[in-house]
Amino acid sequence: MAGLFDKQAEIYADARPTYPREWYQKLAALTPRQALAWDVGTGNGQAALGVAEHYQQVIATDVSESQLNFAIPHSRVRYIHTPPSTSDDELLAMIGGENSIDLITVAQAIHWLDLPKFYSLVNRALRKPGGVIAAWGYQAIQVGPTFDPILEKFLDATLPYWNPNIRYLFDQYKTLPFPFESVGLGSEGNPVALDIPKEVSFEGVLGILRSWSAVTTAKEQGVELLSAGAVREFERAWGGTKLARNVVYKAFMLAGKVK
Repeated sequence: MAGLFDKQAEIYADARPTYPREWYQKLAALTPRQALAWDVGTGNGQAALGVAEHYQQVIATDVSESQLNFAIPHSRVRYIHTPPSTSDDELLAMIGGENSIDLITVAQAIHWLDLPKFYSLVNRALRKPGGVIAAWGYQAIQVGPTFDPILEKFLDATLPYWNPNIRYLFDQYKTLPFPFESVGLGSEGNPVALDIPKEVSFEGVLGILRSWSAVTTAKEQGVELLSAGAVREFERAWGGTKLARNVVYKAFMLAGKVK
């Protein structure tokens, strides 16, 4: 999925929610060692920073160099650009070698990956015993009874412009293959539901919508999904551009260890 988010990298960096610190605490408690973690599809490094609060070093990789240009520096995080031409053996060497990773995290990204290829790499990289992989995402934003139906209508309009892999996210990872032994935070076919509360401005919500790859793809094809009329409709339902509202990102997680 290289290049999918390059054009909206700056918007993406500003628009996404911060994952709760409690998530990282729970994950760190599941791994006997907290030496080395790998954050896959790191984007601007949001998840990597949370992981770095609990692990001595975090290797944060992404196929998008544009995304990494907006990554937030941290003394325990090393960002690495991994273009699609990177072989599995090369990537494994970059992240620490076989049987070396205590925690692998994939935040809002696993649905874009070549899953058989990635899972093969996970099986090689995770420390055995004790290594854990955790993947999470979010698909819906709950605002209120006036705004939510308009957002749902907008989502329906974006459907023709998404990459087909988005189906895993829209299914809340319930159909995502996840061939790992459960560690108590969801399992294949049964992800654990989580909420991310956040206070968001109207501009912040527009930023989220603009960061959707489907909106960019539609625009490239001459279709402006976020037209002036659509923005006005969202604004009325929100209650005005000056209002900040408490919203809930409806999230889901799968975590496991090598069987």
